[in-house]
Amino acid sequence: MIINLKNGVDQLLFGMKQNHVEAIYGKPDKQYKDEDGNVICLYNQQKWSLTFYEEEDFRLGYIICSHADATILDKKVIGKNIDEIKQALPFKSWTKEDFDTTENHFNESNWLILQSEYNDIIRVEIGAIINDKDEFDWKFKA
Repeated sequence: MIINLKNGVDQLLFGMKQNHVEAIYGKPDKQYKDEDGNVICLYNQQKWSLTFYEEEDFRLGYIICSHADATILDKKVIGKNIDEIKQALPFKSWTKEDFDTTENHFNESNWLILQSEYNDIIRVEIGAIINDKDEFDWKFKA
């Protein structure tokens, strides 16, 4: 399962609407709205949480993936040591944020978060990129 930084995951592209996603992957296993009115869709088999932004006409803008086969630049990441993966990736600018048992390692240029627990990556979060005009750079063209 390829994580395409700045673009999406697998066949998902930032900017898709829920009907586009459902045409490929079917109905989500669970769906709810968050406190901002965004629609969150969970796909159990793919181990995805997909966020469709209410303020952006419900376009796909954020993906959380914890699938064991998730790869970034041909490197499997889930379950791998965070420091080894960060060194293996070509991105050198990381911001680290500590939580109770987890840490978020954020690379802003790719809008990438590697979340680790006990030094192992447990999930990957990627978001749509915002361009120089302060607008989302949607990859899906309907």
